[in-house]
Amino acid sequence: MHKLMALYKIPADETAFFAHYNSVHLPLVEKIPGLLKTEVTRIDRTLMGEEGNFLLAELYFADTDSFKTAMKSDENVAVGADAVAFAPGILTVMTGHTLGD
Repeated sequence: MHKLMALYKIPADETAFFAHYNSVHLPLVEKIPGLLKTEVTRIDRTLMGEEGNFLLAELYFADTDSFKTAMKSDENVAVGADAVAFAPGILTVMTGHTLGD
């Protein structure tokens, strides 16, 4: 399984962040073709490593080919544009695959 992970730092205004994230950003994410599931985790605290992590979103795709197709889609372009606009300077995006795949 191939994944895209978005790690957000603590935003200046958590209420405004979640209002946008839940009403605008996640609905855009759900339109990405080939997306199997999305898991969003609110980070309670950091036990080791860099402080200030706030939210982790994991987007799952069946395989590398479906992931590549999704990343090239107009729907994903819209997600990226929205992320840059509402979370500047607080977002790290990573890709990978689950072990054993």
